[in-house]
Amino acid sequence: MTEQQNLLTPNFNQKNNLPNATASIVLGIISILGGFCYGVFGIIFGIVGLVLANKDLSLYNANPENYSPSSISNAKAGRVCSIIGLVIGVLVILSIAIFIAFFGTAFIEEIKKASEANR
Repeated sequence: MTEQQNLLTPNFNQKNNLPNATASIVLGIISILGGFCYGVFGIIFGIVGLVLANKDLSLYNANPENYSPSSISNAKAGRVCSIIGLVIGVLVILSIAIFIAFFGTAFIEEIKKASEANR
């Protein structure tokens, strides 16, 4: 009978999970993967994941005794993944811009040469 009573009574010593810890790590992972898709998706998901992780970290810092250690580690991992996704996204966008600037000017020069040769 005591086991049944233990199942029915709430455990007030149980620590809660941070509300957005899982979402921030999922968005961080998606931002790493999305960073290689023209960089834009990595930046968008990285910013959202970083905001959620920072919100959870500030929630944890206000009351650290209320939250479980696994959820704080998920929030920190989500923050790191979001930062990595942001960096990858920015680097991909910069490399695309450099590629377009370099090969775009070369392409325009070739078009000018071809049009001058046809005259």
